[in-house]
Amino acid sequence: MAFLYGAQRLLRHTPLVHSHYASIRLSSTLTSPKLFVSGLSRLTKDENLKDAFSSFGQLVEAKVITDRASGRSKGFAFVTYTTIEEAERAREGMNAKFLDGWVIFVDPAKPREPRPPQQSQSQPSEIGFTVNKTVGWCG
Repeated sequence: MAFLYGAQRLLRHTPLVHSHYASIRLSSTLTSPKLFVSGLSRLTKDENLKDAFSSFGQLVEAKVITDRASGRSKGFAFVTYTTIEEAERAREGMNAKFLDGWVIFVDPAKPREPRPPQQSQSQPSEIGFTVNKTVGWCG
């Protein structure tokens, strides 16, 4: 445990983490005030996210994405500001920083891609059986 604490403290003050990763991830410009935050701890909640990002401007929303079934964090979130300038400041200020013990990365949020239409799961076969691809044969 002491080793992990020492390594974490060393990485916090190492310019390599901030300069190398930050320069790679800050290459694209923002076109909307919405940010994608990845690398979150599974223990990070909406309140922790709001506290960390509120110092850069007025937040519209800070939402940690959770699994529907378990309710646990999926390890990423979306943060929305009122202006693009505030979002850019937050991106520069929080990218490759520690939040709840994990290094987070802040990128521009991309628009959601449309999902292909779902096909029906079961299709009747020639001999009258119904094939369910997730379970097997059903009669």
